[in-house]
Amino acid sequence: MEAGVYATSAALEMARTAELDLVVISEKTDPPICKILDYKKFLFEQKKKQKKIRANTKKVIVKEIRFGPNTDEHDFNFKLKHSIKFLEDGAKLKAFVFFKGRSIIYKEKGEILLLRLAQELEDVGVVEQMPALEGKRMIMMVVPKKK
Repeated sequence: MEAGVYATSAALEMARTAELDLVVISEKTDPPICKILDYKKFLFEQKKKQKKIRANTKKVIVKEIRFGPNTDEHDFNFKLKHSIKFLEDGAKLKAFVFFKGRSIIYKEKGEILLLRLAQELEDVGVVEQMPALEGKRMIMMVVPKKK
């Protein structure tokens, strides 16, 4: 144990003469592993690396399109155009039919509506999750096709 203390004190002395910091890398080993470096510069480099990693990660954007079970043709086409634009921009699309009150009896209409949307979006997107009923909403996820 004394050899470790001696090595650490010698390393501390070396760090002082070099006007740098002694940073303990691993305390579990005997003697502990240390490194002589400028600690502020080290922290700066770490932050720089983290920032670069965050800049390179792609953020997934999820856009939502809401339908009713009795959505009209014009409304469907209007929302279809928006869906196509969202998928072309690279965003995921969450299309759902919201059933209010007793309109839950039209589940089949809602599913047909979402499947029709999936068919129309075939050339720009791929269905990730088929229409599924979750509470009062029937949800379908569509992701953009790979270029």
